[in-house]
Amino acid sequence: MAKTFEVRLSGSGGQGLILAGIILAKAAVLENRKVTQTQSYGPESRGGYSHADVIISDKEIYFPEATNINCLLALTQEACDKFLFDLCENGILIIDTTFVKNLALAAENTYEIPFTEIAQEKLGSPISTNIMALAFLVKITGIVKESSLKKAIEETVKPAFVDLNLKAMQIGFDLAKK
Repeated sequence: MAKTFEVRLSGSGGQGLILAGIILAKAAVLENRKVTQTQSYGPESRGGYSHADVIISDKEIYFPEATNINCLLALTQEACDKFLFDLCENGILIIDTTFVKNLALAAENTYEIPFTEIAQEKLGSPISTNIMALAFLVKITGIVKESSLKKAIEETVKPAFVDLNLKAMQIGFDLAKK
């Protein structure tokens, strides 16, 4: 039986979630998987609502948007509140406790990590929170190989930011091991 995995990366504009979705989709393409990546954001590019859906499958994908979310990453309270109930039964919820303070429903597979605080502390800036959280998601779910994610980051982000993002990726992998 072919496996399909639906991911929603959600938060606010400026957190790099669209980029993270593109990187995840590219990592899956590098593994010759079938992929769709869609995005949605509010009228404000920074601070407004934003999310990216990535569907990765071994079979044809007939609808491009996630309808049965297997994994939800929520970097803001608003995103968590808006999408929590779209998570399928036994779905994986990953929240950034820097901004998500109230959880309406604690799923069995809930990971609560202060990604933004960790990025600020270890990297000196919250700019790579998206990559750290994405790497955590990849390590927890196993949806793509770590090496594919690394290559997708190297091929997608601006050269000046590759090293910073690879450090963030490694921190995300390490957080998932704990």
